[in-house]
Amino acid sequence: MSTPAPREPRGPVDSSRIPRYAGPATFARLPRLDEVGTADVAVVGVPFDTGVSYRPGARFGGNAIREASRLLRPYNPAQDASPFALAQVADAGDIAANPFNIDEAVETIEDAADGILGTGARMMTLGGDHTIALPLLRSVAKKHGPVALLHFDAHLDTWDTYFGAEYTHGTPFRRAVEEGILDTEALSHVGTRGPLYGKKDLTDDEKMGFGIVTSADVMRRGVDEIADQLRQRVGDRPLYISIDIDVLDPAHAPGTGTPEAGGLTSRELLEIIRGLSSCNLVSADLVEVAPAYDHAEITSVAASHAAYELTTIMSRQIAASRA
Repeated sequence: MSTPAPREPRGPVDSSRIPRYAGPATFARLPRLDEVGTADVAVVGVPFDTGVSYRPGARFGGNAIREASRLLRPYNPAQDASPFALAQVADAGDIAANPFNIDEAVETIEDAADGILGTGARMMTLGGDHTIALPLLRSVAKKHGPVALLHFDAHLDTWDTYFGAEYTHGTPFRRAVEEGILDTEALSHVGTRGPLYGKKDLTDDEKMGFGIVTSADVMRRGVDEIADQLRQRVGDRPLYISIDIDVLDPAHAPGTGTPEAGGLTSRELLEIIRGLSSCNLVSADLVEVAPAYDHAEITSVAASHAAYELTTIMSRQIAASRA
């Protein structure tokens, strides 16, 4: 008995019929998950920022990214792909996590991610602060085993505790290493810069298995060489990409909680992501957009385009696996 062909993906609202500024702001004007039933890539928000150590406001980041994504179009010329025609991408709404209890919130996010990944979907998560990366990685590792990680960020996020708290936006990747959910042969920070508490921050980070590509490395060596280095480090392992929008210079991303001078341009970030299109990207997150500090949607526009590139990579790979 022949297997029925998969149904044609339902794409974004037709902007030649309904203006981009009209209607609900789903990511890229895509259908809601409840409108299509199942998705190959689920775009999900996590409006949680209780783990921040400086400016709050990332709880509003997911919806700001959705609003800014209204201008995204269905064909991606940089990757020569129509991602929303290759696979069903849908907006899965938000994971509602307790803003008054970090431990409970972490459990809630993990449980919700388990449910989404259990359907066979990959996740493109819109934060929220970087605390959410830990429960997301836990869930991804249940499905794929320890995963490779490329972490785009101004900061290491491998500190031990803040005020004795183990779960904050500065600690998720130390916890992930300790829990054995990362492949320590294939870890790298990208875009790090700025002052640290001490040199021990770097030596501890190295012991955990992280390589570091600083923002100065990107400037001096160029995006093609950096992307090639990252591809070689990751190989064919299942890959998770986590992007803190503060990897961008404040000129390109003022709307974030812990800005640092000397960061990547939005063009550099997008080109590096595109250079990773051959990697086995199983899920991704984009966090720390704080729209209260943004100007003219600069930050959320950059974030929406980065999420679009990541979604395109996942859709292309899903289509290739079916072919």
